[in-house]
Amino acid sequence: MKEIAVGFLSRCFAPAETIALLLRRESPAVPTQRVVTRETALAPRYRAWLAYENGKGSNIYVAANPLRSGSRKRTKESIASVRHLYIDIDTDGDVRLAALRASDMVPPPTSILSTSPGKYQVLWRVEDFDFARQEQTLKLLAIAFGGDPACTDCN
Repeated sequence: MKEIAVGFLSRCFAPAETIALLLRRESPAVPTQRVVTRETALAPRYRAWLAYENGKGSNIYVAANPLRSGSRKRTKESIASVRHLYIDIDTDGDVRLAALRASDMVPPPTSILSTSPGKYQVLWRVEDFDFARQEQTLKLLAIAFGGDPACTDCN
């Protein structure tokens, strides 16, 4: 895992928080989900395994919000707190990202991750959001900036 990813996980999750990771490959199309503590995700051996999987073609996704301690799956009921809003831009990414950056409708993003050429994950750090407000805001972000509507569900 690159230093950027280590910094990202360290900034976005507190010590001992639970993180959901999803590894997805094109072929075979069998996703692998892991739910681990931040310390496990940042451990050198675990990062080496993630790098190996990424080298074999797996895309690695991290849930934007921490899960409750002891969670085994990434579900709405598992989310410990709403800490980030996000939008997944997969189509016309450069144009849509430029429009988002130029907009006065939203504050500047906390993080912008380039997942592949022209595709982006955009995150905003938030406070005092409940799940209903998060879902409503995610839907509005997707509509306003052409994000993937499938990514508007809290989990």
